[in-house]
Amino acid sequence: MSKASIPSLQPGTLYVVATPIGNLGDISARATQVLHNADVIVAEDTRHTLGLLNHLGVEAPRLISLHEHNEARQVPRVIALLQSGVCLALVSDAGTPMISDPGYRLVNKAKTLDLPVIAVPGPSAVTAALSISGLPTDRFVFEGFLSARTEARRTRLRSLTSETRTLVFFESPKRVQDTLTDIANIFGEDRLVAFCRELTKHFESVQRAPVGELAARLRELPEKIKGEIVLVVRGVETPPSAKPIDESLLIELLAGVLPPRKASEIAARLTGGRKNDFYKRILTAADRAATDL
Repeated sequence: MSKASIPSLQPGTLYVVATPIGNLGDISARATQVLHNADVIVAEDTRHTLGLLNHLGVEAPRLISLHEHNEARQVPRVIALLQSGVCLALVSDAGTPMISDPGYRLVNKAKTLDLPVIAVPGPSAVTAALSISGLPTDRFVFEGFLSARTEARRTRLRSLTSETRTLVFFESPKRVQDTLTDIANIFGEDRLVAFCRELTKHFESVQRAPVGELAARLRELPEKIKGEIVLVVRGVETPPSAKPIDESLLIELLAGVLPPRKASEIAARLTGGRKNDFYKRILTAADRAATDL
């Protein structure tokens, strides 16, 4: 495919291009055209991207490396190219850039400077996993990678115990068993989870089961778990109801240790009520107490 046969792109524009997460056949015709026609391709790993470009027949591409370790340093250089009228394509190693991949600083800076940024959408491990999980997809939240530190991971999971939306996590093969065990301990062993591995690739597999059963099953595997993993976790079906605040008791406790205005301010913040209403109730209670003396 020659550049002459492809519609010209807009100069000075940053195209955010989604690339295959595994199967190279998932590259869109539009993404192919943009990669053929871009003046410069900004890539997370130039060696990895070069393999895709060779597959697409993109000749002598001009590549710039932009990854988590050099993004801050490279952004001014890339922005200068955009401002000079160069047409740029941004790609990650797989999937949609900035979904747990580099590129945020670049796009944020381009938008801040009112430079044109255009999405060339396509493959995403998040939506791919959701689409085949069999779990609710009408509302979901993407949590990316949990912390590699045990206590930080567990703290984050505890903060999600009341989340009713479907949860999507990325996880590494070496930590996934620990993560599933933590989910079972914190969310309960019956919480339904879809374990999606190597999506769109030759060894793709999807297992859906209660998390306790799934964690036990993986612990019994004799071979090491390999590949890219997405965990889709069902949200809690009935969130625990919060115990209502006893406003009278709250006022009594706060007024006993704080000035009326400060006590009313804190009461309003805790309950969502009006500060002036609490202030009047505190003064009324104080007058009543003085009368009873």
